[in-house]
Amino acid sequence: MSADNDRKVVLITRKTRLEDLIAKYLTEAQARFYLEHLGADFSDYQREHDVYLEQQQRTVRTLEQWGRYQIIDRGFLPNFIFGPSDIVVALGQDGLVANTMKYLNGHPLIGLNPDTGRYDGILLPFIPDDLGTLLPEVAAEKRGVKAVTMAKATLANGQVLYAVNDLFIGARSHTSAIYEIAAGTRKETQSSSGLIVSTGLGSTAWFKSIITGSLAIAGAFGSPTESPPYLPQPWDSSELRFAVREPFPSRSSQVSLVYGRLMKSERLQVRSLMPENGVIFSDGIEADRLDFNSGTEVQITLADREGRLIV
Repeated sequence: MSADNDRKVVLITRKTRLEDLIAKYLTEAQARFYLEHLGADFSDYQREHDVYLEQQQRTVRTLEQWGRYQIIDRGFLPNFIFGPSDIVVALGQDGLVANTMKYLNGHPLIGLNPDTGRYDGILLPFIPDDLGTLLPEVAAEKRGVKAVTMAKATLANGQVLYAVNDLFIGARSHTSAIYEIAAGTRKETQSSSGLIVSTGLGSTAWFKSIITGSLAIAGAFGSPTESPPYLPQPWDSSELRFAVREPFPSRSSQVSLVYGRLMKSERLQVRSLMPENGVIFSDGIEADRLDFNSGTEVQITLADREGRLIV
Protein backbone atom coordinates (compact mmCIF):
# COMPACT_ATOMS: atom_id res chain seq x y z
CA MET A 1 0.00 0.00 0.00
CA SER A 2 1.37 3.41 -0.96
CA ALA A 3 1.65 6.31 1.46
CA ASP A 4 -1.24 8.00 -0.31
CA ASN A 5 -3.47 5.03 0.43
CA ASP A 6 -2.75 5.48 4.14
CA ARG A 7 -5.12 8.46 4.12
CA LYS A 8 -8.44 7.45 5.60
CA VAL A 9 -11.62 8.12 3.62
CA VAL A 10 -14.73 9.16 5.55
CA LEU A 11 -17.98 8.43 3.69
CA ILE A 12 -20.96 10.56 4.72
CA THR A 13 -24.35 9.00 4.01
CA ARG A 14 -27.93 10.00 4.68
CA LYS A 15 -31.18 8.19 5.38
CA THR A 16 -33.60 7.91 2.48
CA ARG A 17 -37.17 9.15 2.72
CA LEU A 18 -38.29 5.53 3.07
CA GLU A 19 -35.94 4.93 5.98
CA ASP A 20 -37.27 8.05 7.71
CA LEU A 21 -40.83 6.76 7.25
CA ILE A 22 -39.94 3.32 8.61
CA ALA A 23 -38.34 4.96 11.65
CA LYS A 24 -41.62 6.80 12.21
CA TYR A 25 -44.08 3.96 11.47
CA LEU A 26 -41.87 1.04 12.61
CA THR A 27 -42.28 -1.18 9.53
CA GLU A 28 -42.20 -0.80 5.76
CA ALA A 29 -45.72 -2.21 5.53
CA GLN A 30 -47.01 0.45 7.93
CA ALA A 31 -45.22 3.16 5.96
CA ARG A 32 -46.70 1.87 2.70
CA PHE A 33 -50.21 1.81 4.20
CA TYR A 34 -49.85 5.38 5.46
CA LEU A 35 -48.69 6.74 2.10
CA GLU A 36 -51.14 4.83 -0.07
CA HIS A 37 -54.00 5.73 2.27
CA LEU A 38 -53.22 9.38 1.48
CA GLY A 39 -53.03 8.66 -2.25
CA ALA A 40 -49.24 9.02 -2.52
CA ASP A 41 -47.04 6.92 -4.79
CA PHE A 42 -45.11 4.55 -2.55
CA SER A 43 -43.17 3.13 -5.50
CA ASP A 44 -41.28 6.41 -5.92
CA TYR A 45 -40.03 6.18 -2.33
CA GLN A 46 -39.03 2.57 -2.95
CA ARG A 47 -37.18 3.38 -6.19
CA GLU A 48 -35.26 6.20 -4.55
CA HIS A 49 -34.32 3.93 -1.65
CA ASP A 50 -33.19 1.05 -3.86
CA VAL A 51 -31.07 3.27 -6.11
CA TYR A 52 -29.38 4.93 -3.14
CA LEU A 53 -28.53 1.62 -1.47
CA GLU A 54 -27.15 0.23 -4.72
CA GLN A 55 -24.91 3.28 -5.22
CA GLN A 56 -23.81 3.15 -1.61
CA GLN A 57 -22.76 -0.47 -2.05
CA ARG A 58 -20.79 0.45 -5.19
CA THR A 59 -19.05 3.21 -3.25
CA VAL A 60 -18.18 0.91 -0.36
CA ARG A 61 -16.68 -1.69 -2.73
CA THR A 62 -14.32 0.98 -4.03
CA LEU A 63 -13.40 2.00 -0.48
CA GLU A 64 -12.68 -1.62 0.46
CA GLN A 65 -10.11 -1.75 -2.34
CA TRP A 66 -8.68 1.58 -1.24
CA GLY A 67 -7.88 0.69 2.37
CA ARG A 68 -8.89 2.58 5.52
CA TYR A 69 -12.37 4.03 5.48
CA GLN A 70 -15.22 4.90 7.83
CA ILE A 71 -18.94 5.41 7.20
CA ILE A 72 -21.01 7.85 9.25
CA ASP A 73 -24.57 9.09 8.93
CA ARG A 74 -24.94 12.85 8.57
CA GLY A 75 -26.76 12.97 11.90
CA PHE A 76 -23.43 12.34 13.64
CA LEU A 77 -21.55 15.14 11.86
CA PRO A 78 -21.83 17.74 14.67
CA ASN A 79 -19.93 15.45 17.07
CA PHE A 80 -17.57 13.70 14.66
CA ILE A 81 -13.86 14.53 14.78
CA PHE A 82 -12.14 14.34 11.39
CA GLY A 83 -8.46 13.49 11.20
CA PRO A 84 -6.26 16.19 9.64
CA SER A 85 -5.43 14.05 6.59
CA ASP A 86 -8.89 12.55 6.02
CA ILE A 87 -10.48 12.60 2.57
CA VAL A 88 -14.23 13.14 2.84
CA VAL A 89 -16.83 11.74 0.44
CA ALA A 90 -20.51 12.77 0.55
CA LEU A 91 -23.04 10.50 -1.14
CA GLY A 92 -26.37 12.26 -1.43
CA GLN A 93 -28.06 15.45 -2.47
CA ASP A 94 -26.43 18.88 -2.71
CA GLY A 95 -27.58 19.67 0.81
CA LEU A 96 -25.52 16.81 2.19
CA VAL A 97 -22.36 18.32 0.67
CA ALA A 98 -23.10 21.70 2.24
CA ASN A 99 -23.97 20.15 5.61
CA THR A 100 -20.72 18.18 5.56
CA MET A 101 -18.45 20.99 4.39
CA LYS A 102 -19.21 23.29 7.32
CA TYR A 103 -17.68 20.75 9.72
CA LEU A 104 -14.44 20.46 7.74
CA ASN A 105 -11.26 22.47 8.05
CA GLY A 106 -9.32 22.27 4.81
CA HIS A 107 -10.29 18.67 4.09
CA PRO A 108 -10.90 17.78 0.42
CA LEU A 109 -14.56 16.94 -0.15
CA ILE A 110 -15.84 14.76 -3.00
CA GLY A 111 -19.54 15.02 -3.85
CA LEU A 112 -21.07 11.89 -5.41
CA ASN A 113 -24.47 11.99 -7.11
CA PRO A 114 -26.31 8.72 -6.35
CA ASP A 115 -29.15 9.37 -8.78
CA THR A 116 -28.45 11.67 -11.74
CA GLY A 117 -32.00 11.26 -12.98
CA ARG A 118 -33.36 12.70 -9.74
CA TYR A 119 -30.82 15.29 -8.53
CA ASP A 120 -29.32 18.20 -10.49
CA GLY A 121 -26.13 17.87 -8.46
CA ILE A 122 -24.61 21.36 -8.53
CA LEU A 123 -22.28 20.23 -5.75
CA LEU A 124 -22.17 16.62 -7.00
CA PRO A 125 -19.90 16.60 -10.06
CA PHE A 126 -19.16 12.86 -9.83
CA ILE A 127 -20.90 9.50 -9.58
CA PRO A 128 -19.80 6.53 -7.43
CA ASP A 129 -18.10 4.81 -10.38
CA ASP A 130 -15.68 7.78 -10.59
CA LEU A 131 -14.38 7.28 -7.06
CA GLY A 132 -11.74 4.68 -7.90
CA THR A 133 -10.01 7.13 -10.24
CA LEU A 134 -10.54 10.17 -8.01
CA LEU A 135 -9.11 8.91 -4.73
CA PRO A 136 -5.47 8.43 -5.84
CA GLU A 137 -5.48 11.86 -7.49
CA VAL A 138 -7.00 13.55 -4.44
CA ALA A 139 -4.65 11.76 -2.05
CA ALA A 140 -1.66 12.91 -4.11
CA GLU A 141 -3.14 16.44 -4.28
CA LYS A 142 -3.20 16.30 -8.08
CA ARG A 143 -6.90 17.05 -8.43
CA GLY A 144 -8.39 20.52 -8.80
CA VAL A 145 -10.41 22.04 -5.98
CA LYS A 146 -13.00 24.81 -5.90
CA ALA A 147 -12.83 27.15 -2.91
CA VAL A 148 -16.11 27.85 -1.11
CA THR A 149 -16.43 30.83 1.24
CA MET A 150 -18.11 30.17 4.58
CA ALA A 151 -19.85 32.40 7.11
CA LYS A 152 -19.26 32.26 10.85
CA ALA A 153 -21.57 33.04 13.76
CA THR A 154 -19.85 33.60 17.12
CA LEU A 155 -21.60 34.02 20.46
CA ALA A 156 -20.13 35.86 23.44
CA ASN A 157 -19.80 32.54 25.31
CA GLY A 158 -17.50 31.19 22.60
CA GLN A 159 -20.00 28.98 20.75
CA VAL A 160 -19.42 28.98 17.00
CA LEU A 161 -21.51 27.89 14.03
CA TYR A 162 -20.29 27.83 10.42
CA ALA A 163 -22.41 28.05 7.27
CA VAL A 164 -21.70 27.05 3.68
CA ASN A 165 -24.94 28.44 2.22
CA ASP A 166 -26.52 30.71 4.78
CA LEU A 167 -27.21 31.53 8.42
CA PHE A 168 -30.74 32.08 9.70
CA ILE A 169 -31.21 34.28 12.77
CA GLY A 170 -34.72 34.55 14.15
CA ALA A 171 -37.51 32.67 15.90
CA ARG A 172 -38.18 28.94 15.73
CA SER A 173 -41.89 29.33 15.07
CA HIS A 174 -43.89 31.68 12.88
CA THR A 175 -43.88 34.36 15.59
CA SER A 176 -41.96 37.57 14.98
CA ALA A 177 -38.29 37.78 15.81
CA ILE A 178 -37.36 40.85 17.87
CA TYR A 179 -33.73 41.96 18.05
CA GLU A 180 -31.22 44.77 17.75
CA ILE A 181 -29.11 44.80 14.60
CA ALA A 182 -25.93 46.77 14.01
CA ALA A 183 -23.68 47.10 10.94
CA GLY A 184 -20.91 49.70 10.93
CA THR A 185 -22.29 52.90 12.45
CA ARG A 186 -25.93 51.94 11.81
CA LYS A 187 -28.05 50.34 14.52
CA GLU A 188 -31.76 49.77 15.05
CA THR A 189 -34.38 47.56 16.67
CA GLN A 190 -36.33 45.31 14.33
CA SER A 191 -39.34 43.02 14.30
CA SER A 192 -39.31 40.60 11.38
CA SER A 193 -39.42 37.00 10.23
CA GLY A 194 -35.70 36.82 10.87
CA LEU A 195 -32.70 37.54 8.71
CA ILE A 196 -30.58 35.54 6.32
CA VAL A 197 -26.83 35.95 5.92
CA SER A 198 -25.65 34.41 2.66
CA THR A 199 -22.32 33.24 1.27
CA GLY A 200 -21.46 33.22 -2.42
CA LEU A 201 -22.74 29.66 -2.74
CA GLY A 202 -25.87 30.55 -0.78
CA SER A 203 -26.58 33.45 -3.12
CA THR A 204 -27.89 30.86 -5.59
CA ALA A 205 -30.38 29.43 -3.10
CA TRP A 206 -32.50 30.83 -0.23
CA PHE A 207 -31.06 34.33 -0.55
CA LYS A 208 -31.91 34.39 -4.25
CA SER A 209 -35.55 33.57 -3.50
CA ILE A 210 -35.75 36.40 -0.94
CA ILE A 211 -34.36 39.01 -3.32
CA THR A 212 -36.34 37.76 -6.30
CA GLY A 213 -39.58 37.87 -4.32
CA SER A 214 -38.82 41.35 -2.97
CA LEU A 215 -38.18 42.73 -6.46
CA ALA A 216 -41.37 41.18 -7.79
CA ILE A 217 -43.47 42.64 -4.98
CA ALA A 218 -41.87 46.06 -5.43
CA GLY A 219 -42.64 45.90 -9.14
CA ALA A 220 -46.26 45.02 -8.46
CA PHE A 221 -46.55 48.17 -6.35
CA GLY A 222 -45.28 50.39 -9.12
CA SER A 223 -41.56 50.54 -8.39
CA PRO A 224 -39.27 50.73 -11.43
CA THR A 225 -39.03 47.39 -13.22
CA GLU A 226 -35.90 48.25 -15.19
CA SER A 227 -33.59 47.30 -12.32
CA PRO A 228 -30.77 44.94 -13.31
CA PRO A 229 -31.47 41.22 -12.91
CA TYR A 230 -30.31 39.48 -9.77
CA LEU A 231 -26.85 37.98 -10.18
CA PRO A 232 -25.44 35.48 -7.68
CA GLN A 233 -21.91 35.80 -6.32
CA PRO A 234 -19.02 33.46 -7.06
CA TRP A 235 -18.65 30.59 -4.60
CA ASP A 236 -15.34 32.02 -3.37
CA SER A 237 -16.66 35.57 -2.98
CA SER A 238 -14.89 37.56 -0.26
CA GLU A 239 -18.11 39.10 0.99
CA LEU A 240 -21.34 38.08 2.69
CA ARG A 241 -24.77 39.55 2.06
CA PHE A 242 -27.65 39.81 4.49
CA ALA A 243 -31.37 40.45 4.06
CA VAL A 244 -34.16 40.89 6.60
CA ARG A 245 -37.32 38.90 5.92
CA GLU A 246 -40.60 40.78 6.17
CA PRO A 247 -39.45 43.68 8.38
CA PHE A 248 -42.33 45.36 10.22
CA PRO A 249 -42.30 49.13 10.91
CA SER A 250 -43.82 50.29 14.21
CA ARG A 251 -43.26 52.76 17.05
CA SER A 252 -40.61 50.47 18.48
CA SER A 253 -39.15 48.84 15.33
CA GLN A 254 -37.40 50.29 12.29
CA VAL A 255 -36.87 49.06 8.72
CA SER A 256 -33.92 50.97 7.28
CA LEU A 257 -31.20 48.36 7.85
CA VAL A 258 -32.75 45.48 5.89
CA TYR A 259 -30.00 44.69 3.38
CA GLY A 260 -26.23 44.95 3.35
CA ARG A 261 -22.84 43.49 2.57
CA LEU A 262 -20.04 42.35 4.86
CA MET A 263 -16.43 42.41 3.71
CA LYS A 264 -13.57 40.56 5.41
CA SER A 265 -12.93 43.25 8.01
CA GLU A 266 -16.60 43.89 8.76
CA ARG A 267 -19.14 42.26 11.04
CA LEU A 268 -22.86 42.18 11.64
CA GLN A 269 -23.96 42.25 15.28
CA VAL A 270 -27.38 41.05 16.37
CA ARG A 271 -28.68 41.01 19.97
CA SER A 272 -31.78 38.99 20.82
CA LEU A 273 -34.77 40.61 22.52
CA MET A 274 -36.76 37.36 22.50
CA PRO A 275 -37.39 35.65 25.87
CA GLU A 276 -37.65 32.24 24.20
CA ASN A 277 -37.58 30.35 20.86
CA GLY A 278 -34.75 32.43 19.39
CA VAL A 279 -32.43 30.37 17.20
CA ILE A 280 -29.46 30.54 14.87
CA PHE A 281 -28.98 27.69 12.43
CA SER A 282 -27.12 27.18 9.19
CA ASP A 283 -27.80 25.55 5.83
CA GLY A 284 -31.39 24.69 6.74
CA ILE A 285 -30.48 22.30 9.58
CA GLU A 286 -32.36 23.50 12.65
CA ALA A 287 -31.42 20.45 14.72
CA ASP A 288 -27.83 21.74 14.97
CA ARG A 289 -28.57 25.23 16.28
CA LEU A 290 -27.49 27.89 18.71
CA ASP A 291 -30.05 29.24 21.17
CA PHE A 292 -30.62 32.95 20.67
CA ASN A 293 -32.70 34.25 23.54
CA SER A 294 -32.85 37.57 25.42
CA GLY A 295 -29.47 39.23 25.87
CA THR A 296 -27.56 36.84 23.61
CA GLU A 297 -25.39 38.63 21.06
CA VAL A 298 -24.00 37.09 17.89
CA GLN A 299 -21.30 38.43 15.60
CA ILE A 300 -21.48 37.39 11.96
CA THR A 301 -18.27 37.48 9.91
CA LEU A 302 -16.57 35.76 7.02
CA ALA A 303 -15.17 32.49 8.31
CA ASP A 304 -11.46 32.07 8.86
CA ARG A 305 -11.56 28.88 6.79
CA GLU A 306 -13.07 27.82 3.49
CA GLY A 307 -14.47 24.69 1.92
CA ARG A 308 -12.50 22.68 -0.66
CA LEU A 309 -14.76 20.92 -3.15
CA ILE A 310 -13.05 18.51 -5.51
CA VAL A 311 -13.82 19.23 -9.19
